[in-house]
Amino acid sequence: MTTYIIDGNNFSDIEGFYCEIDRIMTKGLKFRTGHNLNAFRDILSGGFGFHEADEPIVIRWLSYRKSREDLGDSLMLAILDTIADHNGSEYDCKLELY
Repeated sequence: MTTYIIDGNNFSDIEGFYCEIDRIMTKGLKFRTGHNLNAFRDILSGGFGFHEADEPIVIRWLSYRKSREDLGDSLMLAILDTIADHNGSEYDCKLELY
């Protein structure tokens, strides 16, 4: 199972978060990913370089409290909701917060 490590020390705003996601979860793309929650959901689904479509993954989020302070509660809730797949995109993602 592929494990991705998001490090909250690497960003302090939403654009930085999306750049971090691009850096750790995509490889060899000939296009820039969208920097929004829909594009993030697509990346979680797989097929963008490191894990295949529908492959179960683990996201280990380091410095989560810092990210929550930087991004704010409502944005963090939207990100966590996306990771938890509450919209039924059918990917399998385990989240570990540190």
